[in-house]
Amino acid sequence: MAIPETILHELTQPYTLTGEQVDFYNTNRFIKLKQVLSPEAVAYFSTVISEQVARMNTVKTTIGERDTYGKAFLQLFNLWRENDAVCALIFSKRLGKIAADLMQVEGVRMYHDQALFKEGGGGITPWHADQYYWPLETDKTITAWIPLQETPLEMGPLEFSAGSHQIIEGRELAIGDESEQLIQQRLRVTDFKHVIEAFDLGEISFHSGWVFHRAGANTTGHMRRVMTIIYMDRDMRLKAPENKNQQNDWDTWCPGAQIGKIINSPINPVLYEPA
Repeated sequence: MAIPETILHELTQPYTLTGEQVDFYNTNRFIKLKQVLSPEAVAYFSTVISEQVARMNTVKTTIGERDTYGKAFLQLFNLWRENDAVCALIFSKRLGKIAADLMQVEGVRMYHDQALFKEGGGGITPWHADQYYWPLETDKTITAWIPLQETPLEMGPLEFSAGSHQIIEGRELAIGDESEQLIQQRLRVTDFKHVIEAFDLGEISFHSGWVFHRAGANTTGHMRRVMTIIYMDRDMRLKAPENKNQQNDWDTWCPGAQIGKIINSPINPVLYEPA
């Protein structure tokens, strides 16, 4: 399916952030931005990404046969390497500039992309912080969470604990039943606001690697289709892994990178920097 010229043009156009929005992100380490993508772009990428997920998905078990993590979503990685249309979205200057502007860095590069499709009847996504998995030297990381449809509360939109990047406790937990229980207990005794909101069509959220977040169950009969892009500072350096998951991420998403050096492998291209 050829990408319509109007959508290609849209992906090159800057989305202007206000100073207040940048300040909000830096305080809370997440932000939701409306009308980042047009309804036409969302509909187009919903189709092409859904088709690519169907081609790549190897999960054959029913939801009831899976553990909590498996019930949370179907998870496919680096679709940009498999599909030129998906690549156009992932390499979008529009989205990359938002990521760079929010983190206040000169440019951003790819960590990896990830489709997260929560099936109808799919379970919760437990509380967690993404950067537990990442062997990255600084916290200059950000994930674009791109719903491919309107996402009401019944579908399990992303939820945030605003400002919870300040909490160290819980960072050592992989996503699962334990992280859901222990992080939830910790957050209950803090003043961090738990933000649970629907996503409008074309609305995208951006969150940092250490902010705690989760998603509810999808209680509808429809797939909750989401594409994500994980960005890191263009000058991000690899750190020595602190757990087996970080070692696995080094091997998988930063092949050939060296500890203490900028992560500049063939699958970690720069996605945005000023011309």
